Amino acid sequence: MQYKWNYKSLDASGEALAVRLAAEAGVHTVMGKLLLERGVIDPTEIRKFFRPQLSDLHDPFLMNDMQVAVDRLNKAIIKKERIMVYGDYDVDGCTAVALVYKFLRQYYANVSTYIPDRYEEGYGISRKGIDFACESGVRLIIVLDCGIKAIDEIAYAKELGIDFIICDHHVPDEEMPPAVAILNPKRPDNHYPYEHLSGCGVGFKLMQAFAISNGIEFNRLAELLDLCAISIATDIVPIMGENRILAWHGLRCLNSNPSVGLQAIIDVCRMGERELTLNDIIFRIGPRLNASGRVQNGQEAVSLLVENDYATAKEMAEKIDLYNDARKDLDKKMTEQAVELVKEMPNLEEKRSIVIYNPEWHKGVIGIVASRLTEQYYRPVVVLTESEGVATGSARSVSGFDVYKAVQHCADLLQNFGGHTYAAGLSMKVENVPEFAKRFEAFVEEHILNEQTKPTLDIDGYLDFSDITFNFFKKLRRFAPFGPDNERPVFCTRRVYDYGTSKVVGRGQEHIKLELVDGKSNTVINGIAFGQSSQARYIKTRRAFDICYTIEENSHKRGEVQLQIIDIRPCE
Repeated sequence: MQYKWNYKSLDASGEALAVRLAAEAGVHTVMGKLLLERGVIDPTEIRKFFRPQLSDLHDPFLMNDMQVAVDRLNKAIIKKERIMVYGDYDVDGCTAVALVYKFLRQYYANVSTYIPDRYEEGYGISRKGIDFACESGVRLIIVLDCGIKAIDEIAYAKELGIDFIICDHHVPDEEMPPAVAILNPKRPDNHYPYEHLSGCGVGFKLMQAFAISNGIEFNRLAELLDLCAISIATDIVPIMGENRILAWHGLRCLNSNPSVGLQAIIDVCRMGERELTLNDIIFRIGPRLNASGRVQNGQEAVSLLVENDYATAKEMAEKIDLYNDARKDLDKKMTEQAVELVKEMPNLEEKRSIVIYNPEWHKGVIGIVASRLTEQYYRPVVVLTESEGVATGSARSVSGFDVYKAVQHCADLLQNFGGHTYAAGLSMKVENVPEFAKRFEAFVEEHILNEQTKPTLDIDGYLDFSDITFNFFKKLRRFAPFGPDNERPVFCTRRVYDYGTSKVVGRGQEHIKLELVDGKSNTVINGIAFGQSSQARYIKTRRAFDICYTIEENSHKRGEVQLQIIDIRPCE
């Protein structure tokens, strides 16, 4: 991939403030710039950023309808009504259901869980799920990570005498469902101070309010924060504000005392010997939990997450691991087919978006395929398949472009849609697909900026190799957990050389293992450049080149750092 390098510079007053912040925090000057970019500009904010405190979580009763929701939940418990905890089949939904169920179950026995089948029921609240609840005697459903658009379904449930508490974080329409309470920080009439919670995060706030109203110690709820960390990482929500507090403490919980189900997944992934990060969740734990809903049913993921017996949990985790293997095979095959379809598109180079449809594709993997195509072609992508006579699919976007608005622009062609800035789900009549592709392309072409159609590498600062000590790395690690709005810092070092021992590695000889020296300090440092073996010939000429990279601990030599090199550019 050909990146455009963009150095994020400051003006003179900004540079002076960055120097002051670095001095106050006792860190390298480049880290003062990182603090400034994140809006951390005084000593109190620095302390809170580097060591987030659970006491700084917002009062849950600031969220619209929270008191109403807690009153209805307490009433259900007093009257011994049956409660169903209902959630989406993705990781956010499954972790949300597991968190709310596990916490309530400690104080009330008449509660069950429900995850709709992706293939039989589709996304969100289904009539089948409501009918099942009615037959089971349920009188209150707490729905998590979906429900904000389920107007007809919740009206139907109301006719059957079933109340709903919605805990969602997707963008609502003007009309909202007739639920008893709607907890959603993205409501237009929202007064809650933070709008970027995950679905599990909204469920956590409901349980926090429930705990307060019943005099339950907060520590009993904080034990479940590992589930919040899983949802925050996999749902790609900003890692600042309240999410940073939840993710920071959730990771501590995941590393020190994970739930039995998560411990089983960690063991299946063979990750028990090192400190886990949000990246481990995104690339190892999350895909396995997601595979349950993609290949079979998300209820299996919930069952694993709430299991208390380790032997049983280990069997479940191994089964889900097999689902993940099957998912990877499907993913590979479908991505190859999708690339061939894209190559056949007329005027591909002129198009600003990609919309492709294949009725034979597996519904559970189309979101992954859309992400793959977005990475490869760097433009908004919609991938569609057919399910029960309806074209259904997923949209993914590039940095800075709101794909949800592009999908919303075509709302009159759609039966259903929902999502976020960078990801959306949608369904329509099959005959509407060509017109949708045309209208979607027109919207993207009109609104996308030229710079959004080319991958840009934002550089946070220039370093000499002599700056990159293990002490520097330890202080840099305090900026973690990394994610949207708090990306892992990218640095640049100019005019570096092969030390003479760099070599191509990997099963397909696709990577470069590097030993580099810079021209200023003569410091030697190790690095790895994944998928960049095409640069090896130039590197071995011993000519100078510039590198952009992130810094990480060397997994083979504790106490040493290595560079994960993102891009290499020969010096002119």
